[in-house]
Amino acid sequence: MELNYKAIGKRIKISRIKSDLTQERLAEIVGVSPSHMSNIETGTTRVSLTTIVAIANALYVTVDELLCDSLAAARAPFEKDIADILEDCSEYELRMISDMAKALKESLRKGEYLYKNPRKTNGDF
Repeated sequence: MELNYKAIGKRIKISRIKSDLTQERLAEIVGVSPSHMSNIETGTTRVSLTTIVAIANALYVTVDELLCDSLAAARAPFEKDIADILEDCSEYELRMISDMAKALKESLRKGEYLYKNPRKTNGDF
């Protein structure tokens, strides 16, 4: 399995911004150069496990939160992402998002079923 370094870098950047840290300050805390931190955030370099742990500790997040795009079982970080998205929604927005999520879930499950059962395309599942 190949790690998605761009997704990892994006999550690091988002967590860094939420923690109100500059790239330079995070690099200093973690003990890497600012240019290396930039390369980590853009996904142009591979990041070591030791550095991932140091970054997670500096940002007060779990390693799972940073690696969730590369993990097969990473439900909690995605649930947190959804909760963060919904946090400032109005009642109307919540209702609309709920309706869209239900429709998307149904469509995904139907698509998955049809993918696994290509001969059964009459719409029954």
